[in-house]
Amino acid sequence: MSHDGPDHAFLREAIGLSHEARAAGNHPFGAVLVVDDAVVLRARNTVHTDRDPTAHAETNLVAEAVRCLSPEQIARSVLYTSCEPCAMCVGKMYWAGIRSLVYALPSGELATLAGGSFLVPCRDLFARAKDRVTVTGPLLVDEARAVHIGYWSRSGV
Repeated sequence: MSHDGPDHAFLREAIGLSHEARAAGNHPFGAVLVVDDAVVLRARNTVHTDRDPTAHAETNLVAEAVRCLSPEQIARSVLYTSCEPCAMCVGKMYWAGIRSLVYALPSGELATLAGGSFLVPCRDLFARAKDRVTVTGPLLVDEARAVHIGYWSRSGV
């Protein structure tokens, strides 16, 4: 896909949400859900503001999706996220019916920046699932990394 293709545009929106999350005092992650080539939902990480360690951008997004969209819309959707999703987010996406994912920053690189004690690449998890999940990424790594620079060392998280 070209540099200006739809995957890149949707990822840039997710990365923009990661900047908003950081500005709001949360971990710098964002996600968007696209159905039929249009963004239908957006979410940011709200771990600190919600005082909920499970309030990742992807889990927040999926929770809204299952409340607002039909199973058919969810099945056609693509989740775009600023960083490769963790095991918790992968599980929530899968059980909700999302079968396509595009991510920017790879989890291994996030672990280098933030430290990581429970890192399982999303492809490894999806490979064990009954239904096939299409995974694209990493893409736009430099853009996705930028919001993390300096965050983890100052946050103590």
